[in-house]
Amino acid sequence: MSSFDLWLIVGLLGQLLFSMRFLVQWVASEKHKKSIIPISFWYFSIGGSFLLLAYAIKRQDPVFILGQSMGFVIYIRNLVLIDREKRGLAISNEPGEYHGED
Repeated sequence: MSSFDLWLIVGLLGQLLFSMRFLVQWVASEKHKKSIIPISFWYFSIGGSFLLLAYAIKRQDPVFILGQSMGFVIYIRNLVLIDREKRGLAISNEPGEYHGED
């Protein structure tokens, strides 16, 4: 397999992962009958963005590189915020702990 074929596969796989995020979001929203963004959306976003960024770097496309690198930061930040919220809810549900309510 030539280097070109390998990078074409990387680019296509990245695009597939990136597209999967819309499918999982749509299925989750239909299941719940409201707009839902499941955590898998963010993981597909990161995986797809990472592979597309690698592909863009290989192709030396500055527009594509900028677009994918900025998205990558946002997707990771969303996972950090989700994790903080989950840990905050877990902590706030501890019995006997003060929650600021009187």
